[in-house]
Amino acid sequence: MPINLTKGQKVDLTKGNPGLTKIVVGLGWDVNAYDSGAAFDLDAAAFMTNASGKCPSEKEFVFYGNLEHTSGSVKHLGDNLTGEGDGDDEQIVVDLSQVPANVERIAFTVTIYDAESRNQNFGQVSNAYIHIQDMVSGADLIRYDLGEDFSIETAIVVGELYRHNGEWKFNAIGSGFQGGLAALCGHYGIEVA
Repeated sequence: MPINLTKGQKVDLTKGNPGLTKIVVGLGWDVNAYDSGAAFDLDAAAFMTNASGKCPSEKEFVFYGNLEHTSGSVKHLGDNLTGEGDGDDEQIVVDLSQVPANVERIAFTVTIYDAESRNQNFGQVSNAYIHIQDMVSGADLIRYDLGEDFSIETAIVVGELYRHNGEWKFNAIGSGFQGGLAALCGHYGIEVA
């Protein structure tokens, strides 16, 4: 049975699960019955940041255009263009034992592709969640349901894994941004063309 988190709640991940190294971070959502004239394409991403909260280089930004970090520690399992069906819409696999020492945090985000031109935002999305499961046993460890707190935002920092005294913890963040992926990239120190 996973631990259900609320916004702002932090929980130990590895301390209570000794030997845990490989996890699957699943993100899911539903689109409300609303027609903006274009399909919704939500994209999950991971920003691997140093102690200053910035990505050391573009390689630490793992998304549909860069599916795997050079260390092999973070792998995006591919872009889901529709979000249809049950279960996770996109998944990111993390091998905690392979995360480079200079990476303090891994932030998981969801953005709406081409949101401005398609006139879309997270007010039109429901049942968004993140959950973390043990890749080996398949056990669900943590779940965070975002609720309906968003209206005009086009990007969300859902949560983050972070190092604390040699262990990994998870923080349920749930904060929204306007400006989509470009705004998130700027926040994490990635230059956007």
